Amino acid sequence: MAWWFIAPTEFVLLSLLAEAVKDPTAVERANLLNMAKLSIKGLIESALSFGRTLDSDYPPLQQFFVVMEHCLKHGLKVRKSFLSYNKTIWGPLELVEKLYPEAEEIAASVRDLPGLKTPLGRARAWLRLALMQKKMADYLRCLIIQRDLLSEFYEYHALMMEEEGAVIVGLLVGLNVIDANLCVKGEDLDSQVGVIDFSVYLKSDDDIGGKERNVQIAAILDQKNYVEELNRQLNTEKLSTSTMSKMKVKEEKGAVTIKSSDVCVMSLSSSTVSSLHARVDSLEKSNTKLIEELAIAKNNIIKLQEENHQLRSENTLILMKTQHHLEAAKVDVEAELQTYKHSRQGLDEMYTEARRQLREEAQLRQDMENELVVQVSMKHEIELAMKLLEKDIHEKQDTLIGLRQQLEEVKAINVEMYQKLQVSEDAMKEKNEIISRLEDKTNQINATMKQLEQRLQQAEKAQMEAEAEDEKLKQEYVNKSESLQNEFSQKEKQLLQLETDLKIEKEWRQTLEDDLQKEKETVSHLRTETQEIVTLKKEFLKLQEKNKQLKSTCEDQEAALQELASKLSESKLKIEDIKEANKALQGQVWLKDKEATHCKLCEKEFSLSKRKHHCRNCGEIFCNACSDNELPLPSSPKPVRVCDSCHAILIQRCSSNVP
Repeated sequence: MAWWFIAPTEFVLLSLLAEAVKDPTAVERANLLNMAKLSIKGLIESALSFGRTLDSDYPPLQQFFVVMEHCLKHGLKVRKSFLSYNKTIWGPLELVEKLYPEAEEIAASVRDLPGLKTPLGRARAWLRLALMQKKMADYLRCLIIQRDLLSEFYEYHALMMEEEGAVIVGLLVGLNVIDANLCVKGEDLDSQVGVIDFSVYLKSDDDIGGKERNVQIAAILDQKNYVEELNRQLNTEKLSTSTMSKMKVKEEKGAVTIKSSDVCVMSLSSSTVSSLHARVDSLEKSNTKLIEELAIAKNNIIKLQEENHQLRSENTLILMKTQHHLEAAKVDVEAELQTYKHSRQGLDEMYTEARRQLREEAQLRQDMENELVVQVSMKHEIELAMKLLEKDIHEKQDTLIGLRQQLEEVKAINVEMYQKLQVSEDAMKEKNEIISRLEDKTNQINATMKQLEQRLQQAEKAQMEAEAEDEKLKQEYVNKSESLQNEFSQKEKQLLQLETDLKIEKEWRQTLEDDLQKEKETVSHLRTETQEIVTLKKEFLKLQEKNKQLKSTCEDQEAALQELASKLSESKLKIEDIKEANKALQGQVWLKDKEATHCKLCEKEFSLSKRKHHCRNCGEIFCNACSDNELPLPSSPKPVRVCDSCHAILIQRCSSNVP
């Protein structure tokens, strides 16, 4: 069986075995990437459903910081110090302030925190401050780009040095939609244990496919909150009507004189009574609508029960069919495993042979390169020898020119001597002797000239021979380089053929993986159908319980409406409080955030750790310590933030109003 005709299941087994033999560091990076995806996704979804700013006690946020700490610790190098070995993530995070100038404020505030003693605690505080600034993704992106700086702190296989780090940085951009208010100053970040809680990400069968049920529960809770809000408004309005009735009785008796302010109150109470009657009518209509919706829900439940029985019967048939298919698939897998083992042996032999050939070719190439280096060095030596020969020739030519000049001088001397011989006959003999000596010298000079000419001829012959040898060496070098290029082109063709074979094998693997994915999807579809049947049954039971709860709430509302008549006597005091609150609000100014740099009471400067807070009564800006009180105001029935001075004034006013 040829290695490129592998069955689909054999290819699946090949991929499984390849994953089993994978590098453990790659497996760690993949696991950390998946955990980061889960934690970021869970944090965003839970924060959006929560609908408020997150604090440090929020469990998904704590889990996110633990996962990020593990991601940053992966592949850290051990830094040797003078006394011990150090391994911490604070080192790479300190680089961010050099690469990103806006991060200097975070780093400075982290260093100024008094409770942090270890580098790990500083790194945890840095991550929390970066999340509050909504710039964690920008800071880590600047850090990942500088690979040469990161290599001082991380191994080459670390998560921050590979593509997984860039993926995590891209996912962190989604956290910019989250508002967090984390108190870093009071937490013990040095001694926290960073352990990932996997139970958060494990989903049971009841949770799968429960999105529709959650939507229905949310809708019912919204309706309940709406009804409670209407009841609260009715209570306040009935209190106002009771006070108005008491005031009318007092007018009939004539015990109290009516002032101008009381006339205004009477006009307001008449309008509120009419609005109360209208709201009571609307509440009765909404109750009738709710009763009709309950009847419709009961009919739907009956229909769902019938569909549930049908789905159960169909589910049993589907389970039987899937069991038969699984048994047949197991038999096929066992048979294909045996064929895969045989084909794998052939593939291993081919792989070892190809690798041996590559090693031999690499060795041959290295040898040829060494020979080329030797030939180039020989050529340089020959060129140096040629230059030395040229220098010798130039020196000999200079000596020849000097000798020729001497000969010309000798000839001039001979001419002068001949002239002197004609003038003086007495000195003829002496002159003849001198001439004979000069002739001997000329003969010697001629002999030396001949010797020099012979040496010149020998030097020219040596130069011609050196040039011929140089041409021969060049020709041999060209021939050898051409043969090497031919061998190299043949080896490249063999490599291309091997690469095409590998591409064919990868395409087979891809097709087999697609088939296996389709089978998994069919099995998961069947499982989801069975789980939906179970969830429908549970939803039916919950709807019955909610029906009972709605009935009880309706009865409670009727009782509350009866009690409203008894509480109308207290509305007069509240109306006076409202007047005083209106007078205070007319002079109140809501101070802007930019205009306040210090707390109005303690006069301390605001920073990242010391946040700004508005007093809902006077509108001024205070720190958290000077505005940690909450009281209900006439403008809002719920307790809101109030400064210390306003808190004392309001409590004194309430105590004076109480009889």
